[in-house]
Amino acid sequence: MAFQIDVISDVVCPWCFIGKRNLERALEAWRVKHPDETPTVRWHPFQLNPQLPDSGVPRKQYLENKFGGPERAKAIYARVTAAGKGAGIDFAFDAIQVQPNTIDAHRLMHHAGERGRQDEMAEAIFRRYFVEGADLTDKDTLADIAAQAGLDREEAAAYLASDADRELIEEQDRRARAIGVEGVPFFIFNQRLALSGAQPPEVIVEAMEKAREELAAVPQPG
Repeated sequence: MAFQIDVISDVVCPWCFIGKRNLERALEAWRVKHPDETPTVRWHPFQLNPQLPDSGVPRKQYLENKFGGPERAKAIYARVTAAGKGAGIDFAFDAIQVQPNTIDAHRLMHHAGERGRQDEMAEAIFRRYFVEGADLTDKDTLADIAAQAGLDREEAAAYLASDADRELIEEQDRRARAIGVEGVPFFIFNQRLALSGAQPPEVIVEAMEKAREELAAVPQPG
């Protein structure tokens, strides 16, 4: 029985990175219980700041506008930092110089998905942004990240230089909002059961089990 997990997220959402780690731990537990079932994970775009220019804005300016300044932001991010350490992530928020528009990063995620490397791409983008402070509006940087995720760098650079799939990403973002997604990460299991937020692994497993039971209860054609 095929099991599908759809993850709606933004690459600049720290809780989405934590959610990815929690999902990985949930999948490890799932494999122990259901060794013959390997869920398929698909990533979908959501832009937390779609109004930002394509070149992004200085991180300091963004923090001023959103939180009233870096010090206030640091206090707010303290909880995220602690949760990150619990998930094995060492967030380096001070290293981030540019708050990016994420349309190109999401395009790259889509490009990677078509080549079977979407999870690797999500990991590479999250790490480069949150741990190394990479500028996700820089196409050369994104091409480097693509290569790090196992894609052909020249092909990725040519893709990024075009406008390919931009309208698709924008439409998928609108679709997510249309179904009621207001915050990310947002998980959908077997298109039947949804879970919002960076929930603990055991909560994710419980939701997966419920979705599995619901799918099994549906009469199959033929």
